[in-house]
Amino acid sequence: MNKKKALVIGSGFAGLSAAINLASKNFDVTVLEKNTTLGGRARHFSESGFSFDMGPSWYWMPDVFESFFNKFGKSVSDYYELIRLDPSYQVIYEGGDFMPIPAQMSELEALFESIEDGAGLQLRAFLKQAAYKYEVGINKLVYKPGRSLAEFTSLKLLIDVIRMDVFQSMSKHVRKFFKHPKLIQLMEFPVLFLGALPENTPALYSLMNYADMSLGTWYPKGGMYKVVEALVSLAEELGVTLLTEHEVKKINHNNGKATSVTTNHGEITADVIIAGADYHHVETKLLDNETRNYSDEYWDKRVMAPSSLLYYVGLDKKLDGLLHHNLFFDTDFTPHAHDIYTDPKWPEKPLFYASLTSKTDDTVAPEGCENLFLLIPVAPGLEETEEIREKYFDMIVKRMEEHTGQSIKEHIIYKRSFAHRDFVKDYNSFKGNAYGLANTLTQTAILKPSLKSKKLKNLYYTGQLTVPGPGVPPSLISGIVVADEVEKDMN
Repeated sequence: MNKKKALVIGSGFAGLSAAINLASKNFDVTVLEKNTTLGGRARHFSESGFSFDMGPSWYWMPDVFESFFNKFGKSVSDYYELIRLDPSYQVIYEGGDFMPIPAQMSELEALFESIEDGAGLQLRAFLKQAAYKYEVGINKLVYKPGRSLAEFTSLKLLIDVIRMDVFQSMSKHVRKFFKHPKLIQLMEFPVLFLGALPENTPALYSLMNYADMSLGTWYPKGGMYKVVEALVSLAEELGVTLLTEHEVKKINHNNGKATSVTTNHGEITADVIIAGADYHHVETKLLDNETRNYSDEYWDKRVMAPSSLLYYVGLDKKLDGLLHHNLFFDTDFTPHAHDIYTDPKWPEKPLFYASLTSKTDDTVAPEGCENLFLLIPVAPGLEETEEIREKYFDMIVKRMEEHTGQSIKEHIIYKRSFAHRDFVKDYNSFKGNAYGLANTLTQTAILKPSLKSKKLKNLYYTGQLTVPGPGVPPSLISGIVVADEVEKDMN
């Protein structure tokens, strides 16, 4: 059997997905990962008895994960145990006010009604629309490779696109249904995962509210890295070769075709190459100028999703008053948003997110201890120092202490931070972004960087800087889409 040889650069969700799907299509697949462990931004580490997911911590859209494994005759439950969180998460407001978000729809509608008259029924109407967008968006639009307008020209799909409010902003859409600031903030929160402000994000993405409120927030016992382990297991079962500490230095080409890659372990040949590494890095560092898709000017004009200032913290005590997921909206988001998107700089008083997986899972921290993952969204491309990291850590820990009425700082027995320069060093991340390319209207579908090279006929791209966009489920889908395109083009 003369299988075609595929090389996948990068072992994040998109890279592993692409590798698995290509292997299932009878390609001989090798994944090249520059780091010592697999998983890309979804790596994990253990220290002092604590286990930390380094990146993604929200498990939404369980149907996408299930559908992925079903393609290969498997189920999620073959690999890990899913726990539905109830409450899904809580929002913490100024003055100590807080709002747990119930998993049950009847309780959620009652909560909305208690905040604003008529909001319970409005939520039902909002989510009915969002369910339609989810059905069409997740099952049709996001699987489009975005290579041609012709993909979107069927009358049915055009009608679907119009119905899905692609040309209206999420901000305006939410305000048609709700007036209370708390409800508006709650309904706009999920689109922040997409890397842009609600006023710049198409209302199509109310499908994220459906994912949040109707499909629920879940947790794979043991942490998000269990999903990476599942993908690795499936990849190995399908014969994929997974090589860590293999950093790609250059993509070699001849007569309009990529022929091989040069790594720190020598040259590896291929019939097709799929770049799951940072798109900008591949273009500017692995290719020469004549084989790039886009100019420096093009990249500088892209709206990048935020970066993140992250902290992994181990406490020698349990904390009351916090859930598995906690959104600290205890300050005005407008100035923070301005400092991310409009005038990029370090924020004066940022919102932040705190995750305590030890609230759900006793395997991730020593007995009687708590593991704490903290995230502050910040503008990409900022200069950062240890002093800045310490300043913001002290700031948000103080706010957590004020909210919980408990001492935290003196109970820290482990701490590690991660920010821009780490994203650049570990993931070659453009401007140190954490999520990829923002899902703005002008960066949607065919307006995203192309998944196929325009210069080398057997070079493709997958991941958060191409279709369909940022997030774990979209990254899994990105790998499926690119594998289908490779198969189509090479047959």
